Amino acid sequence: MKYDLEERTSKLGENVISFAQIIQKNEISRPLISQIIRSATSIGANYMEANQAASKKDFKNKIKICQKESNETKHWLRMIAIADPSKKDSCEKLWSEAHELTLIFAKIANSCQIKNSEI
Repeated sequence: MKYDLEERTSKLGENVISFAQIIQKNEISRPLISQIIRSATSIGANYMEANQAASKKDFKNKIKICQKESNETKHWLRMIAIADPSKKDSCEKLWSEAHELTLIFAKIANSCQIKNSEI
């Protein structure tokens, strides 16, 4: 099986959208849903931009944004789990994937830093 980070980031965004559709809408959940949709779908969009980067610096910047957005997605999942305890299990599964992506992007960004310092 080919490892496809573009597919994986897109799938997380899709899964978060599907998840958001089943959350009961109220004054607390609406802003949380809005935030998590933004952060989770931004990961894939920024990764696609990174793959079309004009320079190494641009690539690293986009990867760092991916890392930040995946980390932010974890935060919103935690808040949703508190706002709607019946969704805690789903939040944990999505949180795990967002956490793995955060670590992957951190590793990629750190690799860029090491290569730049060797030049």
